[in-house]
Amino acid sequence: MVFTGFSLNKLILCVFSLKFDKIIFKSLLMKKIHIIALVFIAISIAVIVSSVGSADTYAAFHEAMQYEGVNYTVVGNLDKNESIRYNPLENANLVEFYMTDKEGTRMKVILNQSKPQDFEKSEEIVVKGNARGGVFYANTILLKCPSKYIEEKEFNS
Repeated sequence: MVFTGFSLNKLILCVFSLKFDKIIFKSLLMKKIHIIALVFIAISIAVIVSSVGSADTYAAFHEAMQYEGVNYTVVGNLDKNESIRYNPLENANLVEFYMTDKEGTRMKVILNQSKPQDFEKSEEIVVKGNARGGVFYANTILLKCPSKYIEEKEFNS
């Protein structure tokens, strides 16, 4: 049977190629969806791993000394009875001071940064780093400074 210029074989081939193109298009579309899903999963895993890796453990100095070299976050107060050693002409990125943690343990802290502004006025200090050889080596420091509202209230009283 012949249709105006088309043979049955050409018609079957044409229909088959259309179905084949749809199958290829669907498989390519599925592959793109799979690739996007895999990229999303990989990014999610990377975010989770990086956030877990950066989570420091809060501890006191005695625990940091038990596990030397492990990073800890220690909260405490500046020991104002001891002097702060900071000489910007010698080394602007070195501060040595003594700190007492929340449990009352006193330890020398070496900070490898410049001395924060109003360091001596801080109410509370949070240091992140590790202990080695009886000294806590801090990488970062956070200061809780006295509230200006308390000072204003005392001034107005």
